[in-house]
Amino acid sequence: RQALRSVAGPEVDFARAEREYQLYVGVLRGKLGLQVLELPADESLPDCVFVEDVAVVCEETALLTRPGAPSRRKEVEAMKRALGSLNLNIVEMVDENATLDGGDVLFTGREFFVGLSRRTNQRGAEILADTFKDYAVSTVPVHDSLHLKSFCSMAGPNLIAIGSSEAAQKALKTMQQMSDHRYDKLTVPDDAAANCIYLNIPNKGHVLLHRAPEEYPESAKVFEKLKDHMLIPIANTELEKVDGSLTCCSVLINKTSEL
Repeated sequence: RQALRSVAGPEVDFARAEREYQLYVGVLRGKLGLQVLELPADESLPDCVFVEDVAVVCEETALLTRPGAPSRRKEVEAMKRALGSLNLNIVEMVDENATLDGGDVLFTGREFFVGLSRRTNQRGAEILADTFKDYAVSTVPVHDSLHLKSFCSMAGPNLIAIGSSEAAQKALKTMQQMSDHRYDKLTVPDDAAANCIYLNIPNKGHVLLHRAPEEYPESAKVFEKLKDHMLIPIANTELEKVDGSLTCCSVLINKTSEL
């Protein structure tokens, strides 16, 4: 009830949200064999399940963000402890003029695109660029969505999944103009379904977690055309009510050492 949401709507079914979340974690840990470090729930922070927004991790460096919503800034503390236990190089965003949500950060493997939204500003994007100096960083205006990744994500090593709305297509055009690289695109009918999780896992190859057919049947048909991927449908009906997407609930870290 207390979680932030951009539009009023039906109440979250908490028991169902828990089941969907446990399935999500179960896929990462059980089906895919990833090591999963779960942060403790904090009842005073109703958005704390959306861990993606409070950290951007690339290689051995973790940038702790300064979320755009003031009510979420304490979430950074638990993330700082968790990432510290993984011996990552931690950079803290301390500039009070900066805001950055991880949901606005799309890392393509070659460069970063940062959405300038209600939650992320130019100063936040500049600090990200200072933190990850090996990569180009381009900013993309986001108007009709909460985050950049509300309507796009990586669906493969060179493949951007993008929604069909005018706002999504406009953002894609901006990204294409900003980049020296040509990306392939996978256009899906539903913006929310364009947020998927791509993983390249040894012995399993290309893996894609995408929204379930019962939620977005037409978009699911598009994903099913990706014959080289192991496709795993995941339901996210409840957290979507409070602006949650599939990428929101995890921070993926490529680390060979044990957790």
